[in-house]
Amino acid sequence: MALEALSSSELLNFIMFDTNVSAPFNEASPPEIGSCSSMPPPPETATLAVQGRKKRRRRPKVCKNKEEAETQRMTHIAVERNRRKQMNEHLAVLRSLMPESYVQRGDQASIVGGAIEFVKELEQIVQSLEAKKYALLEHDENENQKKSPFGEFFAYPQFSCSDSQLSSKYTSQSTAAIADIEVTLIETHANIRVLSRRRLRQLSKMVASFQSVFLSILHLNVTTLDSLVLYSISAKVEEGCQLNSADDIAGAVHHMLRIIEEEAILGCHT
Repeated sequence: MALEALSSSELLNFIMFDTNVSAPFNEASPPEIGSCSSMPPPPETATLAVQGRKKRRRRPKVCKNKEEAETQRMTHIAVERNRRKQMNEHLAVLRSLMPESYVQRGDQASIVGGAIEFVKELEQIVQSLEAKKYALLEHDENENQKKSPFGEFFAYPQFSCSDSQLSSKYTSQSTAAIADIEVTLIETHANIRVLSRRRLRQLSKMVASFQSVFLSILHLNVTTLDSLVLYSISAKVEEGCQLNSADDIAGAVHHMLRIIEEEAILGCHT
């Protein structure tokens, strides 16, 4: 009855107003529950969830690595502490074996350096005592059975000559060896022992000859007995040296001594 009472223009306006009001309500209405449950989750949400799970799995591993690193650090500290303790004990024993005058300070370098000097001094004393022992026993031994006073210092000499050759006045050029020479070589360090007759300026000529073949003398001991002389030489093989073995060095030293001997013979004849 109300719709019949409205005029045609008022009825048209009512229909248009009802359409405009219902359209926004339908657009803003939420989707059905069934359609929402079937849609997949956004990719960003899935990525964050995966990252969260990975971080939670790594946490125990990080803690384990920290524990292992701390254990290794403590182990290294303990090993280093034991090493230093043993080193200090060895240095204390080494220091107790030599006079205080050989140790300027209490550090490791001073103790080791003093021990090296002390051993070198002992070697020289032993050589001197051997020479004195030989001199004291010389008159009780047969002249034909005499041994070299320094024979014990030559285990495997590269060159060796008899006592008669050493005690003769002059050495012939045809002699196989004019001196006892033994060389041991360890990497670039050479220990050289030479027993020969004493000659004028023999040592200075040998030092110059060593330098000419790139052998640097680090330490030198000289022991004399009557007409004999024993050289104990510690040398370093420098770069440029053509002597590659102990036999090469022994041959070079023998060649030096032969030249010195020939010069001495020529000097005696002039």
